[in-house]
Amino acid sequence: MHAMTFRLAVDGDDLPSLVSLYDGAARWMQASGIDQWCPGERDEEHFRLRMKDGEVWLAEAAGRIVGGFELWWRDEPAWGPRPPEAGYVHRLMVDRPHAPAGTGRALLGQAERRIAEAGRVWSRLDCLATNPRLRAYYEGVGYTVVGEQPFKEGTGGSKYAVTLLEKRLV
Repeated sequence: MHAMTFRLAVDGDDLPSLVSLYDGAARWMQASGIDQWCPGERDEEHFRLRMKDGEVWLAEAAGRIVGGFELWWRDEPAWGPRPPEAGYVHRLMVDRPHAPAGTGRALLGQAERRIAEAGRVWSRLDCLATNPRLRAYYEGVGYTVVGEQPFKEGTGGSKYAVTLLEKRLV
């Protein structure tokens, strides 16, 4: 078992890796019958903007990138206007063929540590309301369903329902 390390993604070198990580996770979801992401939906510019507006983290093990996530400091489309009390985890991505077991939980743990370091007490995320497997996964690692946003606006103006989950950080 190789140790996993975490680092902030940097504009430039890490952008192709992030796109590849996203596309690989999207292909795995599709092959597993999970209707959530599509390959090609997120390009380098998407991740560049996320880096400017928040943080993008990468996990490495055995000399390769095995996962990543976006950390936002606000998420009005899903959560509405809120005080600065939370960090919002998006696009939790795992390179399933190469990531060690437990990578998803390790990524969430890193996000939660970073949110707490920033002085915020809630880790929040959302998942498609039509994805019960993902909801069950998040509930299994300590997240509580606190509501649903039935009309979240996606890329290109599409509307879809998401389940809102949060975890209080100690």
